[in-house]
Amino acid sequence: MKTKNYSFYIIAITLIATLGGLLFGYDTAVISGAERSLQIYLTDSLGLSSFVHGLTVSSALIGCIIGGFISGYFSNNFGRRNSLIIAAVLFFISALGSGFPEFLFFTAGEPSIELLIVFNIYRIIGGIGVGLASAIAPVYIGEMAPAEIRGRLVSWYQFAVILGMLVVYFVNWGIANGQTAEWINDTGWRYMFASEAIPALIFGVLLFFAPETPRYLVSKNNDQKALAVLTKVNGSVTKSKEVLSEIKQTLSTSSSSSGKLLSYGKIVIIVGILLSVFQQFVGINVALYYAPRIFESMGAGQDASMLQTVVMGIINVVFTIIAIATVDKWGRKPLLMVGSIGMAIGMFGVAGLAYFDIIGVSTLVFIIIYTASFMMSWGPICWVLLSEIFPNKIRGQAMAIAVAAQWAANFFISSTYPPMMEFSGAMTYGFYGVMSVLSMVFVWKMIPETKGKTLEQLESIWSADKSHTSTQSKKIG
Repeated sequence: MKTKNYSFYIIAITLIATLGGLLFGYDTAVISGAERSLQIYLTDSLGLSSFVHGLTVSSALIGCIIGGFISGYFSNNFGRRNSLIIAAVLFFISALGSGFPEFLFFTAGEPSIELLIVFNIYRIIGGIGVGLASAIAPVYIGEMAPAEIRGRLVSWYQFAVILGMLVVYFVNWGIANGQTAEWINDTGWRYMFASEAIPALIFGVLLFFAPETPRYLVSKNNDQKALAVLTKVNGSVTKSKEVLSEIKQTLSTSSSSSGKLLSYGKIVIIVGILLSVFQQFVGINVALYYAPRIFESMGAGQDASMLQTVVMGIINVVFTIIAIATVDKWGRKPLLMVGSIGMAIGMFGVAGLAYFDIIGVSTLVFIIIYTASFMMSWGPICWVLLSEIFPNKIRGQAMAIAVAAQWAANFFISSTYPPMMEFSGAMTYGFYGVMSVLSMVFVWKMIPETKGKTLEQLESIWSADKSHTSTQSKKIG
């Protein structure tokens, strides 16, 4: 299988869509460099608790949950591309508002409860953009990509997420490098947030040059435009007509696929939700959001901790590339199961060291094992599967529920991390290790292999499941 056989067209529009992933990563990780300054400027100066600080660090996730929930409505009514344009606008507003929350209504340097609320509102606005992009960008790529390279192309979305995190780690480090702690706490954190406006603007502009997906166009009875896009993607009118025929067949109204959420049974929805929840309950975003503070607890200074975060970001990128290179060769299930084992080893290792109060290079090694294992498996493969498993007629609705569940789980894990760590570090990391083990069992028992199948072919898995369930129900009745 050689990617060079596919047109520059599909590669170009995939890269445009993956900018949504880059902004996803940028927006969620920018807080890692600014969270200590926010604690000093807002929560500590106002005498607020660590729980309030945890909520402030995680407030964007409230928006992510909202964005996830409404993504189905936006995706189905405004289209995949136009919904991503809306997400880009929200990213832009959030970047400037989070950096300068005093704009119009407050005075810089005078923290207040009202200012804290306004800052969180701006972060929630950005979170809505993340929720929209995280649900719609993988669907956009999955609906555009040929089956034989779909896993690879959708995996580039996760690569963009990690690249966005790595970029913002460099940006945060560059802003903080050589500066005094006082300057960072007064001004530097503002530049960190505001810097996101640049990629948000680029993303929004480039989307005007991207097409709508063929499957959405067919759902709106625009077959001619769908065929034109398919021809550009596949390079063959004959093959494109075959794909168009399959899409129309799966979108045609029938009693077995009415377009209602449970048209294909409950299992596909449950699998999507559990995929999303396990991706967060293994604790990855704790490592991402609180990375500098974790490294500081290991004895690194503020500048050194941000540099170590950059090193971790580079490792994340390398192992995401490994997933991209192997997902269409080895399949989804093997990568997920190997990743779960590696994450369990990493988290149980950190938990054991925390229990014996051992902090040092060994802790860093286990953190790297954990994050590398996630990045070669659950990071990209979860998004690949979510873009694949849902049938055409319910994809927008089902993806919205799965992504909302993912962000709800993310919010729970991230906001509970500070108080959990105050109670017991060993217990906290041990919990994430247990979740890693359970994630492997879930994949082994419930995840179908989707490698090499068209989106339309995958629908037969759930149609068969629904038919089997209905037959069993009749026998019982």
